[in-house]
Amino acid sequence: MSTSVQVEPVMERRYGGVGRCKCSFWFAVAHDILGVFIMLVGVFGGLVIHDLFIYAGAIIIFLSLIWWVFWYSGNIDVPPEELEDDVGLIKLKNRGLSRVVRRVSSRIRDSFRRNGRSFREGPASNNRPGTDVSLATIYDTTITSSSKDLVRETLSI
Repeated sequence: MSTSVQVEPVMERRYGGVGRCKCSFWFAVAHDILGVFIMLVGVFGGLVIHDLFIYAGAIIIFLSLIWWVFWYSGNIDVPPEELEDDVGLIKLKNRGLSRVVRRVSSRIRDSFRRNGRSFREGPASNNRPGTDVSLATIYDTTITSSSKDLVRETLSI
């Protein structure tokens, strides 16, 4: 029992010439040509400020790398199978696990909210108003004061 199945090949879209990002390509080429021209004017122009032209040309050529990176990254082909997770098409086998993780996370968050404290505050017993706080300095002396009695000491530098 065999059946014949015809599979049509998937044709990739071909972009001739410079690829999909023609604008970035031509901006990069224009900046390279302009930078080389300005640099050559600085080298062979015989001007008093020749070093300014040399540096400006080099900076323009360096900045053209931005356009080359745009052109290159715009021409990267990624198969649709690899993009499924990036655009929100989560596979069914992972859906149950993420739902469980969200449920546990929300329960933990709600339990902290019910107790009236956040994660950064630490235990609730340390944040009661009117408790004594001790401060140790590098001289191994301890200053103890309650939150109602503020002690100000002068600092000399």
